[in-house]
Amino acid sequence: MGNSGSAVKVCTDHQGGINWLSLSPDGQRLLTGSEDGTARLWSTADSQCHGHLQGHESYITFCHLENEAAFTCSADHTIRKWDVVTGQCLAIYRGHTSIVNRILVAKDYLFSGSYDRTARCWSVDKEKQIQEFRGHRNCVLTLAHYSSRDVLEEEEEEEEEEEKVSRDLLVTGSTDCTVKVWWVSSGRCYQTLLGHTGAVLCLILDAPNRELFSGSTDYTIRTWNIVTGEQLKVFKEHQGSVICLELVNRHLYSGSADRTVKCWFVDTGERIQTYKAHKHSVSTLKYHAGILFTGSGDACARAFNSRSGVLQKIFRGHKFIINCIQIHNELLYTASHDGTLRIWDIRGICKRNKRRLKKERSVQGRGSQKGSLSRLFNNKVGCMIQQENGE
Repeated sequence: MGNSGSAVKVCTDHQGGINWLSLSPDGQRLLTGSEDGTARLWSTADSQCHGHLQGHESYITFCHLENEAAFTCSADHTIRKWDVVTGQCLAIYRGHTSIVNRILVAKDYLFSGSYDRTARCWSVDKEKQIQEFRGHRNCVLTLAHYSSRDVLEEEEEEEEEEEKVSRDLLVTGSTDCTVKVWWVSSGRCYQTLLGHTGAVLCLILDAPNRELFSGSTDYTIRTWNIVTGEQLKVFKEHQGSVICLELVNRHLYSGSADRTVKCWFVDTGERIQTYKAHKHSVSTLKYHAGILFTGSGDACARAFNSRSGVLQKIFRGHKFIINCIQIHNELLYTASHDGTLRIWDIRGICKRNKRRLKKERSVQGRGSQKGSLSRLFNNKVGCMIQQENGE
């Protein structure tokens, strides 16, 4: 428990910190965007750099990878589209007047959020701006997208007749403490979600359940009905800014500047687990096969048993904050402000966790339910004690 892991490979090609790491939907490539103003494409098959994307005039803030195209946004106020095979720049999207800090690709749309207080929508295949979303009083930090078809009943859709041309909606979170929902076709603001008293740093959408989750510098997570705009719940136990969110099977994981991750049961709002051991802010997190992986400002990545909260492994080697993590084929990829991409073998902990889950299911299936639940509870408490003693 808590033993250190050694990276199977360290990629040092970038000359500046890596701000984001994106995995293609087919799992064949990774894309890194860096402070050095370039992006790099990596093959997950051989972990080699197969593309050096050059052209931005300032640092890259964020990147997004599709199977056939890569997208980067920059402090130079532009967004670029790249061919993943040739590395050629296919399009430059100009219009923002300040740093572009977030992009999102959905269907044929490219969305962007900027310090110029606007979000914008572009045609992916053309360098043309389709829509501008203006109304925030400060910079747009985070984006989400959904279709009204995913959330509205037929009679509700009829009420929105003017939006029949396109039922797509964009969600934006801003440092002005608000979340806004916009009709993509008209640029009209559909909802303004009020309640946060600090900057909105992260959003996660559960369209089938009509729910949106927002994390803020006010230390809270808030749940909203994205049809009515009603605030449903406020999760208040963090003692620092909520930096990142992950939603898995109605369990919400939140990483915070208070050096913890918390797991919440969405349906009741109950906090059911706290993951401790970080020495600095939790900057990124990802759930995989019953394991919660985290990246922190203390330059370490960690793996926790998601159910018990037990720290299973610490991945040491980075020099500065880990900004993003990805997982593919039981390899953990960590990208850091130290400029390196590190690759870690997680087969061992994945295998152990699968055995543990299988054993727990077997225990639950035998004897009385009461006895099984009691044993699981006692095991959980014992694991938590071991964790605290180990730290």
